[in-house]
Amino acid sequence: MNTKTRRALLGLALLGAASAVHAAPNCTIRLKGDDRMQFDLKTVTVSASCPKITVELTHVGKLDAKVMGHNVVIGKTADVGALSTAGMKAGAASHYVPKGDARVIAATTVVGGGASTRTSFPGSKLQPGGDYTFFCSFPGHAAIMKGKLVVTK
Repeated sequence: MNTKTRRALLGLALLGAASAVHAAPNCTIRLKGDDRMQFDLKTVTVSASCPKITVELTHVGKLDAKVMGHNVVIGKTADVGALSTAGMKAGAASHYVPKGDARVIAATTVVGGGASTRTSFPGSKLQPGGDYTFFCSFPGHAAIMKGKLVVTK
């Protein structure tokens, strides 16, 4: 085999490997929240084919959870307003998430500056192409601290 043929085959092999890497489903949502009431991402993508989807939140700010706490709640976009209101009523002891509410697909605990939290849920709770939002349910945060959850197969 000549050098040109070897290079062409190597290039094709690398291209195939790169495609396989891109085809792997994303099963983890990693977000950072700060003292300015913002997530670092406005859109995240996960695959409904994941047996388990993990949500990881790191609060990169300095303020205490009582003042500037953050969590991540996932629900259908149409339910965000009602979930936010129900979360405020649930209060701090419930991490601003209504207990047993079927509209909550997943929710982390509330954390303050310098802390992290995580939760997991079955990928089967999401439908590819569905209209989902992730948001912080700490009182007053959901209005600006939210993003789109894109679900692929």
